[in-house]
Amino acid sequence: MTKSGSTTPSQPRCLIGPLVLCLAVAIGFAGCANLEQPKVEPFYAVTNPPPKQELRWSNGKLPKSLDPALAASAPETDIVRAIYEGLTEIDPRSLREVPGVAESWESSDDLRVWTFHIRKDARWSNGDPVVARDFVDSWKRLKDLKGSAVNRHIFQNIVGMNLTDVKVDADSGETIDSLAPAEVPGTIDLPTVVPPAKNEKAMIKPPANSQAPLPTIPGSKPVLSESTFGVEAVDEATLRVTLELPDKDFARLVANPVFRPVHNGGANIDQTASPVANGAFRIVKTGDDGITLERAETYWNRPSVGLERVRFVPAVSAEAALIAYRKGEIDVVTNAVFAPLALKILSPYEDFRRTPFSALNFYEINTAAAPFNDRRVRAALATAIDRAKLTDGDLEGTNQPAYTLFPLGERRGEPMTFDAGKAKELLEKAGYSDGKGFPAIRLVVNRNDLQQRVARSVARMWKQNLNIDTTIIVKESSEIEAIRKSGDFDVLRRGVVLPTNDELVNIASVLGSAKKSPPIAADEAPQANADLNSSGPSDDLGQEAPDERPPALVNEEVKDLTISEDDAIFAVKVIPLYFPVSYSLVKPYIRGFETNGLDAISLKEVSIDNHWKPKASSQ
Repeated sequence: MTKSGSTTPSQPRCLIGPLVLCLAVAIGFAGCANLEQPKVEPFYAVTNPPPKQELRWSNGKLPKSLDPALAASAPETDIVRAIYEGLTEIDPRSLREVPGVAESWESSDDLRVWTFHIRKDARWSNGDPVVARDFVDSWKRLKDLKGSAVNRHIFQNIVGMNLTDVKVDADSGETIDSLAPAEVPGTIDLPTVVPPAKNEKAMIKPPANSQAPLPTIPGSKPVLSESTFGVEAVDEATLRVTLELPDKDFARLVANPVFRPVHNGGANIDQTASPVANGAFRIVKTGDDGITLERAETYWNRPSVGLERVRFVPAVSAEAALIAYRKGEIDVVTNAVFAPLALKILSPYEDFRRTPFSALNFYEINTAAAPFNDRRVRAALATAIDRAKLTDGDLEGTNQPAYTLFPLGERRGEPMTFDAGKAKELLEKAGYSDGKGFPAIRLVVNRNDLQQRVARSVARMWKQNLNIDTTIIVKESSEIEAIRKSGDFDVLRRGVVLPTNDELVNIASVLGSAKKSPPIAADEAPQANADLNSSGPSDDLGQEAPDERPPALVNEEVKDLTISEDDAIFAVKVIPLYFPVSYSLVKPYIRGFETNGLDAISLKEVSIDNHWKPKASSQ
């Protein structure tokens, strides 16, 4: 899928300019001079379906590696998902976890110990059974790869896999612009608070192969020996995983490609064009003209797989992919960057798709410095921004306004919607009526034309709605992280790619930590109607006055030791701005090709309607 947003010269994607793309779309149109949409067909490219169950998919250039540990994004992840199967898979429609190699799973009451039951008919393509030990060896390999493994932050919460000896802070200035792997937070630390005695019945059981026991009091930080590793093969069909922080979404997290098992611990994985794998498809051909997969004979659920063959057809540019799609040489186009003009031309057609991508552009606030240590000030800044105006204007309609932190998952309302009146009221309650006495905001952004335009628009909104001045400081991307660590900023632009729908990991990616402050006492339960209008003292999540905290922040269970998205929004330590959007073209005879924000395409669900015919034109 196309991820629309700003780009940089280092972007590993196919870039296309408005003029060149206009030449491409001219195949179907009279030319760039007349942008009126043709009214003959509802589809941009109507062609007859192929006679066989063979999908032709253009998803970018040739992949660099098909190793699950090294596959950060498409096109690599598309092929990895097809040839390898994880403990769980992501349902492409609901984005919920569904059985994969594991036919069932359960967790302990405190959500720190997860047990997966491996199906007995799971097989590698050479006929070997897939067993729990395959996952132990594969995940140990992830740890041993250290800085080489992608998305390292998503497995840091597994006991023994917190890579404290590896520099894990990525450049925070360009992750969205270049669509690189997710920005990686620092290490995830457990809170030191000990929950009430009534919760002490929840215990963490140490893995059988560990040298040091884990604590029996929930909430305390484990003291681990170097040999402790929280992934254990209880037997061939049972895998047990122990976490540091409780994670309600862990079964969903392990669907990410990085967790997929590799045969024999990954030995010789890069020395063959057709590695031993355990997925629904296997590689039968590789070359400069692409990679061809066929349905795997050994796959445990082979009868449910509709496609017989998949051809990944590389494209040297988005223009080339669009031309091939128009001519009927390929069936699907994803992972190509279209210019705004092309998006306007393509948007009316039924085979053109638009999907919010799991990434966030946002402003981080320096909560350690006054007056930004007052939540009312932070909330005022957040609600004074008209995000719809940003995306429609500076971003030319190619992105989606962000009113929450994450584009995926259940919608809980829009707590950061634009409200100039509320913003003024909050700032006045904080002691800055009409902005008087408020210092000029130092807004740090990277040297990117788009981000500078966005910053100027935000500065105008803060001036117009709050009478606050802003000094925009432009820095090189290489300087951003050092500035962030030094705290020499008031507000700083960041962007993260979120390759999972796991709330714990995503919170840590944005805030740097997923731990929650000590629970408040039951008799300090907050008012049910608390919201961003609260006027109590505030300088951090967990230090709000009791009557100013929303009900969701009351800790009643041991598992409630981590920050939720609601908690993070209430704290307003960051201001979400917009979500990038992905674009794709899918022929109407393709069934089950579900695009989603995680780029989690399940080819097991795809088939071709070989008898499809377009409806008769009314003109």
